Amino acid sequence: MPTLRLTELKLPLGHDETALEAAVRTRLGLATGEPLSIRIFRRGIDARRKSAIVFTYTLDLDTPRAGELLRRFAADPHVLPTPDMTWRAVVEAGSAAVAGGRTRHPRPLVIGLGPCGLLAALALAQMGLEPIVLERGKAVRERTRDTWGLWRRRVLDPESNVQFGEGGAGTFSDGKLYSQVRDPLHHGRKVLEEFVEAGAPPEILYVSKPHIGTFRLVKMVEHMRAKIEALGGEIRFGQRVDDLLVEGGRVRGVVLADGSAVRSDHVVLAIGHSARDTFAMLHRCGVHIEAKPFSIGARIEHPQSLIDRARHGPSAGHPLLGAADYKLVHHAGNGRAVYSFCMCPGGTVVAATSEPGRVVTNGMSQYSRDERNANSAIVVSVTPEDYPGHVLAGIDFQRRWEGLAFGAGGGDYSAPAQRVGDFLAGRASTALGDVAPSYTPGVKPTDIAACLPGFAIDAMREALPMFERQIRGFAQADAVLTAVETRTSSPIRIRRNDGDLQSVNVRGLYPAGEGAGYAGGILSAAIDGLRVAEALALDFAGVDRSG
Repeated sequence: MPTLRLTELKLPLGHDETALEAAVRTRLGLATGEPLSIRIFRRGIDARRKSAIVFTYTLDLDTPRAGELLRRFAADPHVLPTPDMTWRAVVEAGSAAVAGGRTRHPRPLVIGLGPCGLLAALALAQMGLEPIVLERGKAVRERTRDTWGLWRRRVLDPESNVQFGEGGAGTFSDGKLYSQVRDPLHHGRKVLEEFVEAGAPPEILYVSKPHIGTFRLVKMVEHMRAKIEALGGEIRFGQRVDDLLVEGGRVRGVVLADGSAVRSDHVVLAIGHSARDTFAMLHRCGVHIEAKPFSIGARIEHPQSLIDRARHGPSAGHPLLGAADYKLVHHAGNGRAVYSFCMCPGGTVVAATSEPGRVVTNGMSQYSRDERNANSAIVVSVTPEDYPGHVLAGIDFQRRWEGLAFGAGGGDYSAPAQRVGDFLAGRASTALGDVAPSYTPGVKPTDIAACLPGFAIDAMREALPMFERQIRGFAQADAVLTAVETRTSSPIRIRRNDGDLQSVNVRGLYPAGEGAGYAGGILSAAIDGLRVAEALALDFAGVDRSG
């Protein structure tokens, strides 16, 4: 294992292959020829000075002089011991603890095969627990065909679409693999290493903002499914869970849509943020659920070249920089936060509804990120105070605006769209300009104010000119807004204990990932799946954690 971690080493954009080693030797005072092994742990881009963009490296080094260097640079926060990031199973496959668990409990269940369920099932399989995964949708390739059915033919399958099916909603996205969640046990590293083994590009292990793209994600998901099955896990598609079996405050299994029951004392809920019928079922069964904030808005599209120039200046288009991204936020006068969400460089806006008679937008990029437009959601914060009533009222709130967007788009899954210039002026668009919207199956020029709450419209109209100050051209008249974006996060949280990660009132039930309100993206959902799998395995094996 490398012995030293060196951070904040900066080199110019066009540096040659020898510059990195030379810079390390100079920084640490190592002579040419001294043994030195270098591995890039992270490479970021510092573009604050557009005329002098630099790479910022974090490096793991192996040198016989590690101990001496750590002492010499003891006061330097950028020279540290390399942390041990190896994932170790909390219980070992084939151990007496696992064998004992098998005598007491049926096999654990994982409901949902998105990134959270996928990593939970994989970790459980690696620990020898042979999980059964129940996925309401289809295998990823069949699901892809069904998703294209909506995009190309306006035919929606409510059980197989952008939201439901193997791989989860993240399969039809930019495939971003970065997160700001606290990760002291380095679960994120385990996730990325599993993705690389499954076929992701090795660069995701070190670039600061890794992404994969939809086409590569499809193959990766299949590879990971095969690995779970090879370890004794079982994947069952087309298995929607319609009821929960609870006895004496503990889960005892589930009932499927066909009426059959699957018994288990340990159930991972990795259901995603759009499993609205499942949320209602859990609430009916008495599982503790709380309303939580989310956001609502629309997708905005600009030429990617505009974003590249604004972010990278004269270096725009450099192959090592790729398509530029952005992150914007504005606190509006009405008290709302307005921010960019799920920015997709060189991508497309896609239809993401899972229910008939509604329009939902999302963003997607392929690995190449070479489409003409950049897009992101511009969304406004929504709180439970905006939808008072029962705990699931946030779902009704989302459905209302999705239904209005469906009508405003013409009732055929086309989406309502508006030029930014018209939106700021408060007039309907009758035609679009130079920026061609990428949403399929199509858009209808109109006034998107008809399918967004008034507070969101007011906040967005205030925010867009502010964003123009940061990215010149952001509020250009011909940029396109496509509505409506409602699925930024789950409208509910399924409350769990901080320690054992079980539901606060149903033992053996493990709420996890985006649907339960504990993640927001592929990486954070996968990390949460790993954490829940570990907690479940310890309970399954009867491991005493009191000490």
